[in-house]
Amino acid sequence: MTAGSNQTPLLEVRNLRVEFPTRRGTLVAVDDVSFSIAPGEVLGVVGESGAGKSLTGAAIIGLLEPPGRIAGGEVLLEGERIDNLPYERMRRIRGARIGAIFQDPLTSLNPLYSIGRQLVETIQTHLPLSAAEARKRAIDLLKEVGIPAAESRIDHYPHQFSGGMRQRVVIALALCANPRLIVADEPTTALDVSIQAQIIALLKRLCREHGTAVMLVTHDMGVIAETADRVAVMYAGRLAEIGPVRDVVKNASHPYTRGLMGSIPSLGVRSERLTQIDGAMPRLTAIPTGCAFNPRCPEAGQRCTVERPDLMPAGVTRAACWLYAPGGVGAALTREAANA
Repeated sequence: MTAGSNQTPLLEVRNLRVEFPTRRGTLVAVDDVSFSIAPGEVLGVVGESGAGKSLTGAAIIGLLEPPGRIAGGEVLLEGERIDNLPYERMRRIRGARIGAIFQDPLTSLNPLYSIGRQLVETIQTHLPLSAAEARKRAIDLLKEVGIPAAESRIDHYPHQFSGGMRQRVVIALALCANPRLIVADEPTTALDVSIQAQIIALLKRLCREHGTAVMLVTHDMGVIAETADRVAVMYAGRLAEIGPVRDVVKNASHPYTRGLMGSIPSLGVRSERLTQIDGAMPRLTAIPTGCAFNPRCPEAGQRCTVERPDLMPAGVTRAACWLYAPGGVGAALTREAANA
């Protein structure tokens, strides 16, 4: 897979498969997912609830809830395979080279400790600094993420911060050891719109200034359009489409992605009603044969019900859709557009 630039990918996910063994058989929650992220790039991962976005992120950072397990594929961080490491080794990597930002900051912060203590402990776990040096770094991090009066607020407790400020503290925690990769799982969902915009701007600046790669998991296409360089659209545990964010938003190839984009209202454009995708995401126990989207797809054909498509070139993006098979209608239209 190629990353968004000519640089060597910082993160490579190859044919990732996540399974949940149950009494009724094994459920496949993430099925043959591959992508890469370059240094300084934000990859947005989007889809409905149950698409497998958060599980993909959890598998990458080694925090899958049992009985979930990685049953196939590889995860490489800067060329080193990390999906098969012992727990203690992965725990060290998770703080030092991978930072994690979760949806609810209260689950990431210990209510019994001041934020300063939590930052200093995290810094000293991963960096060879004295307590005084770690405290200075903690104050600098709080300033960097936009906490006012950081020198005094460092000794406050999580309940003394607003939701947006707590999320900033969580981002500071994730940045403690200058990680190369940040996995952010719905980092703005619980925040109001003005705070969302500030957190998005902060993530983009950190990417630009530190060369950090970011995997941004969300169901909010507005956040993706504003933040990401590329976007991966997931459906029923697989990638439906992946490509530059502008092309996916403006000129989506996969029928599912087109439905997602059509459901977003546009400023300045009057329409009687928004596009909707009929039906619902299939449960893991009832994923259809062929393309998992075929029961909801307005363009499904016979092949879609029996044979599952892999990602294939669809203009600028790549889509898992038989429309873009050689000789398919979509492939022909893509060629015409390219030649126009």
